[in-house]
Amino acid sequence: MTQPSIGCVQLNSQFDIEANRAIIEKAIADASRQQVSLLVLPENACRMGGQKQLAERFDELSSWYANLAFEHQIFIVAGTLPCPYRPDGTPVPNDRLRQVSQIFAPDGKRLARYDKIHLFRAQVADDTGSYDEGRTFEPGDNTVVAQCDLKNLNPNLTLANAKGNVNRSGIVSIGMMVCFDLRFPALAQRLRQAGADILTAPSAFTYQTGKAHWQLLLQARALDAQCLVVGSAQGGTHHIQDTRRETWGHSAFANANGEWVVETGQTTLNEEYALITTPFNAEAQQTWRQNMPIHNCHRLA
Repeated sequence: MTQPSIGCVQLNSQFDIEANRAIIEKAIADASRQQVSLLVLPENACRMGGQKQLAERFDELSSWYANLAFEHQIFIVAGTLPCPYRPDGTPVPNDRLRQVSQIFAPDGKRLARYDKIHLFRAQVADDTGSYDEGRTFEPGDNTVVAQCDLKNLNPNLTLANAKGNVNRSGIVSIGMMVCFDLRFPALAQRLRQAGADILTAPSAFTYQTGKAHWQLLLQARALDAQCLVVGSAQGGTHHIQDTRRETWGHSAFANANGEWVVETGQTTLNEEYALITTPFNAEAQQTWRQNMPIHNCHRLA
């Protein structure tokens, strides 16, 4: 049985939007050559810093991602983009933005929009020190699970459905998360209850918090939801005008059995990007779910 290939890109995005876009295009073309069906990009893929200026280009950059998905016939989870308006089109008040992750389909249309629910706030022992995304962003309100028909990208593909039989439609349900969301198990569990097979987590963990918690969080959420978790991260040193930030990197997959499947290290300016892939084994995932049916045993969820 042919299994769909899931791709995960790690970037070292800088302040220059156009330079970042050129690298993203290379990564997507590389994934397409490797016959990746679903590709996940990290948080802040188009720019680290300067989010208010980037938000002015939200519609333009969203169309660019849509065109790339169509050109390369691939589902793209387009990391995040700051957006000046809510999903209903109303402006975000108080000069704030929404941090938005989107999925674009091979037909060139946007399949889903998820507005980051949990906003990062912490004191970190690094050069930045105090982080509070709430100063820039308004939290989202809704969970999102999107259905991607991966079989249409590979006519030989078959997948297991929720009863453990063969699902020849090839539909895989994607539960969407972003970075700090990984610290909230209730979100992962709710996405699973809504039918998620895979959880995507575009991220930009600080070096210190990533070193301490990144791997644990990916594996824990994979176990909570019994889903494949795709942690696509920023990694390395980011020069943001007169300041700089360090991110942890180590983009990775954690499967529904809590196993650390494959990871990158950090991405340097010379490397441009790192791409890792893994087959999505729906039958093995369904076996793990049947052997330990935790979502039938919930008492408090």
